[in-house]
Amino acid sequence: MDPGDAALDPLDLAYLAAEACIALASLLGNALVVWAVKLNQALRDTTFYLIVSLAVADIAVGAVAIPVAMLISLGVRMPFHACLLGCCLLCVLTQCSILSLLAIAVDRYLRVRTPVRYRSMMDTRCACLAVAVCWVLPTILGLLPMLGWNNRANLKDLDQPNGTASGSMVCSFPLVMSMEYVIYFNFFGLIFSPLVLMTGLYILVFTTIRRQLSHSQVACKANRKYYQKEMKLASSLALVLLLFAICWIPLPIINSVSFFCPHCQVPKAVLYLGILMSHANSAVNPIVYTFKIRKFRLTVLKIWRHYFVRRNSLDSSLPQSCTLHSLGAEKSDSV
Repeated sequence: MDPGDAALDPLDLAYLAAEACIALASLLGNALVVWAVKLNQALRDTTFYLIVSLAVADIAVGAVAIPVAMLISLGVRMPFHACLLGCCLLCVLTQCSILSLLAIAVDRYLRVRTPVRYRSMMDTRCACLAVAVCWVLPTILGLLPMLGWNNRANLKDLDQPNGTASGSMVCSFPLVMSMEYVIYFNFFGLIFSPLVLMTGLYILVFTTIRRQLSHSQVACKANRKYYQKEMKLASSLALVLLLFAICWIPLPIINSVSFFCPHCQVPKAVLYLGILMSHANSAVNPIVYTFKIRKFRLTVLKIWRHYFVRRNSLDSSLPQSCTLHSLGAEKSDSV
């Protein structure tokens, strides 16, 4: 900020404090997700590789996106392209998250629709390829504004000291980003459309599982047990999707209101709340995994007791099936 700028008001300070807390929770919680999958061989399947991809994106939100958002809120001056790059990173990470969620939904659908073919088709190589797509494609699409789809041409026409494209400027998301890109391409194309598609996929997943369970009343117990566990895991992942939608939809709606109604004034508190909700989504996913997925919950419990509470007495405080040495011995289909 310039030395002459006004001091931060209590709302700004509250926003910055909340962002700092969310960033810390995102970093710690999602690092725990990655750690748990690394330790427990039973968590190393296609679905959890994609969950790790989502967790890494959430870690980047805490390490990169939130600090960038805090700098923007402070009114820091920087060159146009530096500000634009920071804003593009926010879009890249959002798109990485949504594409990872879409890949998880497709994986769940294939797993219950064609379970035999799924086991022969989906291996570590396919999982790594899916993760690569979840990062390469959003990086390309999210950096499109750097290639020219931005507001630099408009800023050249502004006779304002903080609106020049050549020198430094007060960094602002709507000032540098093309709102056509933000609303039409990013929101409707890369967030809302995948959410609709994923909703349809999960409806098909639950319909298929219920149909299989009704048909397996007289079938073997193994098939029934398989679909019951698929139902539990699909329910947990559908909850992750629901929370993503709840957290991310408000901010694009706020941007849409500002875009379609230029004279409408969005209160700063409402804008801050929308930003905080979008960032808070990165902190809630590990909580969902811990409470809803048994394999993950047991692994987190082992990590906590072994590394943070009673490292030397873990084996005596937990059953044999819950020791670190037995992580890889759990059946891969347990939930």
